Amino acid sequence: MDPSSPAGPLPLAGPIFFDRRDLDLILRVYGRMVAQGEWRDYAMVGHKDLAEFAVFRRHGDAPAYRIEKRPALQARQGQWAVIGEGGIVLKRGRDLAQVLRVFDSRRFNVVE
Repeated sequence: MDPSSPAGPLPLAGPIFFDRRDLDLILRVYGRMVAQGEWRDYAMVGHKDLAEFAVFRRHGDAPAYRIEKRPALQARQGQWAVIGEGGIVLKRGRDLAQVLRVFDSRRFNVVE
């Protein structure tokens, strides 16, 4: 569409990111796991088609878990996913709180 047309320019597509409500739920789980000594670091990245919250057991390691938001999948499998090491999808759904319960149902032990 032409910027001089009556409808105006097309909106620019920016990166996908978490909103305040999303971050509140994610950081609650993160804080609990840090207090248990399971996690030590995190990183957040907004990409063109997804937002990613990665958690690490030790600084510099590969992510132990990734929490992904993919709005394009909302109508299908759900926009939220928890992905474990090796890319295994542990839980997927439409409701973030429900997806994050995967961390409640397991006892995580660090194996070295």
